[in-house]
Amino acid sequence: MKRIYRVMEEKKIGGVCAGLGEYFGLDPVFFRVGFVLITLFPPGCGILVYLIMWFIVPKKPV
Repeated sequence: MKRIYRVMEEKKIGGVCAGLGEYFGLDPVFFRVGFVLITLFPPGCGILVYLIMWFIVPKKPV
């Protein structure tokens, strides 16, 4: 079964976007831009979602 992990080797902040990119087979830049847009509309919502995912999603096992 496929699971989502935070990818620490490609992280910029917490590895959440890199993990989403790996899970969906897309470039993490798409998710980074998405979080920036969600942060702008409505203000601060993207930061809250990112922080929640940072604490809930486990690190990728080495």
